[in-house]
Amino acid sequence: MLRWTVHLEGGPRRVNHAAVAINEKIYSFGGYCTGEDYETRLPIDVHVLDIVSLRWKLIPQTQGYELYGDTPYQRYGHSAVAYGDSAFIWGGRNDTDGACNILYNYDTTNKKWSNVKSKGPRPGARDGHSACVINDKMYIFGGYEERIDRFSDDIYCFDFNTKSWSYVRCSGTPARWRDFHTAIGIDNIMYIFGGRSDAGGNMFTNNEMYCNKIQAFDTLSKTWFTPFTCGIPPPGRRSHSVFVKGQCMYIFGGYNGEHDIHFKDVFKYDTVTKRWSMVNVKGQGPCARRRQCCCMINDKVYLFGGTSPSSYPIIEPDGEEISLMDLCDLHVLDMQPTLKTLAKMVVLDHKLDTSFLPRDIRWELSAMTTPNVITRPMNSNG
Repeated sequence: MLRWTVHLEGGPRRVNHAAVAINEKIYSFGGYCTGEDYETRLPIDVHVLDIVSLRWKLIPQTQGYELYGDTPYQRYGHSAVAYGDSAFIWGGRNDTDGACNILYNYDTTNKKWSNVKSKGPRPGARDGHSACVINDKMYIFGGYEERIDRFSDDIYCFDFNTKSWSYVRCSGTPARWRDFHTAIGIDNIMYIFGGRSDAGGNMFTNNEMYCNKIQAFDTLSKTWFTPFTCGIPPPGRRSHSVFVKGQCMYIFGGYNGEHDIHFKDVFKYDTVTKRWSMVNVKGQGPCARRRQCCCMINDKVYLFGGTSPSSYPIIEPDGEEISLMDLCDLHVLDMQPTLKTLAKMVVLDHKLDTSFLPRDIRWELSAMTTPNVITRPMNSNG
């Protein structure tokens, strides 16, 4: 039984950010928030979530730095993967510096950035692509390439052992050109779902398409294929989240531009039985949204940020109406809640007296309900 167990407000307000889980901490990189200054070049911000206290901390970054130096500039639409004790950030863009194709390494042990010195042909600068790690290699697929103004359907591979990039020559019919899709690795297969395509093929004509078919890439045979599926698939969407439990992939949220719909549903695809199913999740979950992040640690999924339709549109000084609200909340989805967790939920749901409970239990209950606080170090950016 899946259950939403935590809802906290007051974390980093971020949209189109990227995040990874390393050593039972969650590291969130970059993204944007409506109203912030993106004309001034700043280093990318790093927020860290302690999953025990459920509190965020802003890590101080270098004040002055060179473009394409060791520290990436602030960006959105980038990807982040975990490998060992490091997070690897690639791609993304901002309004001042455009898109980037430099690979950066954030060492979570010493909290330092480095520009990864690599060899081989790098993929073109883009945002809205996907990245996943399979067998010591990172696979980059899709996205929108700013310099040549087109959607991509190619695959590039970065080998962590040799520090080398390579263009992957594939057989089979590739997944359609797209951006803001998701990719996950199960065994040797990369599964692609969703994203925004265009009726113009790889060219942007503002005639959006949203496919709900899974397409897969076998990293051993380097072959694209379309898996057989049964059951009821989710509607097509972009800017959704994906996470993996066992041999199953789960989809949450996202947005369909053809019908102007934000989602808050959870769907599961079982790669063994090939069946789609809609998951009935207990508890009060997140509101409908897109461009959020989610990371899984043990049996819990931590979902935060994104943007959601606003009941009260904001009118900018230039008269532009903003109908989306940037979010700063945190939700925890427990894939296998224990009896202790379920008991805590009863206490919280019914506002029962906790004064007689042991101090450690009262503290745990408080952590699940107290508004979040971001610890900001001295002289930090963000």
